[in-house]
Amino acid sequence: MSRRRWIARGRVQGVGFRWFVWREAERLGLGGFVRNLRDGTVEVVSQGPDAALDELAALLRRGPPGSQVEALDSRDVPAELEVPNSFGIK
Repeated sequence: MSRRRWIARGRVQGVGFRWFVWREAERLGLGGFVRNLRDGTVEVVSQGPDAALDELAALLRRGPPGSQVEALDSRDVPAELEVPNSFGIK
């Protein structure tokens, strides 16, 4: 089980991005959360099998209709940081 954090930049707020991420993460059986940040970006933190996290990353790069992901920054999440087992929107 791996943990990753992404920051999506571009037109990612006000376009249903969080709901898109929640739906896809649930479909992939991942835990974690998605939330808007004050600087206009969206943060996604998730845990699960590497293959499912890779698929989520590909979906994040695409985004929902109406979004425009200009950059997607990624990093691993330290094991000591607690990540929820189910996926939610904050």
